[in-house]
Amino acid sequence: MSNYKATISWQRNGGDLLTGKYSRAHIWKFDGGLEVPASASPQIVPFPWSREENVDPEEAFIASLSSCHMLFYLSLAAEQGFQVDTYEDCAVGKMARNRQGKYIVSEVELNPRISHSGDLIPDKAAKDTLHHQANDQCFIANSVKTKVKINL
Repeated sequence: MSNYKATISWQRNGGDLLTGKYSRAHIWKFDGGLEVPASASPQIVPFPWSREENVDPEEAFIASLSSCHMLFYLSLAAEQGFQVDTYEDCAVGKMARNRQGKYIVSEVELNPRISHSGDLIPDKAAKDTLHHQANDQCFIANSVKTKVKINL
């Protein structure tokens, strides 16, 4: 279907890779020209070897699930005649060990807060259906083993 590209750039810049005393800060470059400062999570790699202000892969993973879900929700709502004015989600990912003892993002909770306007406002059942359909169609959710929960 389509190909997507991200270029990841890192330089040692004088740190000592062999002792683990090196910066995990790096740059994500996307095809539209955007550059995003990234790093290992400070919960995994302590300061000064990580940068809390940079995006870490776990945050990006959670954000991509949330963003994909939102984009499908908006599309589905539009198809059904529901005007969406705002959509905000404070998504939360949880780390745990799997059966093999490896750390995984075991669950992502989406907490969407959506406002609608117009003549046709979805009731709770319609919103539930829209969220179920959005999750079912989300490319990212369909690509991972992580359980995705939607808290309404």
